[in-house]
Amino acid sequence: MRPPPGTGPEHRQTLRASRPARAHAPRPKYRASLLDPYREHPRKHRAEDPGVPAQHLFEEIKALGFTGCLNLLHKYINQGRADADRSHISPRRLARMTLTRPDNLKSENPHLLTRLTPARPEMTQPTASTRDFAELLTPRPEHAAKLDPWITQVRTADLPHLHAFTRGLDRDRDAVITALTLPYSNGPTEGVNTKTKRTARQMHGRAGSTLLPHRTLPG
Repeated sequence: MRPPPGTGPEHRQTLRASRPARAHAPRPKYRASLLDPYREHPRKHRAEDPGVPAQHLFEEIKALGFTGCLNLLHKYINQGRADADRSHISPRRLARMTLTRPDNLKSENPHLLTRLTPARPEMTQPTASTRDFAELLTPRPEHAAKLDPWITQVRTADLPHLHAFTRGLDRDRDAVITALTLPYSNGPTEGVNTKTKRTARQMHGRAGSTLLPHRTLPG
């Protein structure tokens, strides 16, 4: 029995041949690696001498502070993450590092930020403004006078997203100044509210108000 017209092997081969080939295969996504801060070192050496032994590269970056093992370096190179045309950090991770308070960054991230930020001019001003504002988050009385100069500096620069942030600061100016100058916070209260709501969701509302105090109150 012959297959219906347009469904035979020849027709399927014609369809496959007529499909446009992919210009570029999607690049795999990798997790952050201990080698990311030292990526430029093996990349430069491999560009000058593609046959440089991995053991030699390992000894050099170990002297620079690398704490990983040789197998990690082999895997890093085999995945192509030390190549010049492959990005070694995602935009999301870079944004997270930029928005993290400097004191809370991992030990290798400040050095990585220092190298990456000047590489893109549009990242220089946002990073500097973010770090300046992070210093205001430790409550001190003198920070009330520093808020307006920071807002003026941001509005002078061409940073649309930070402009929206400054408008929010203006709308809640009293609350913002209070947060920047006083050591008090409603964080513990909000934490208890969140825990109570989570407990209520775990109970699915079946126990009502009779059992809820026993789940939330001490003793």
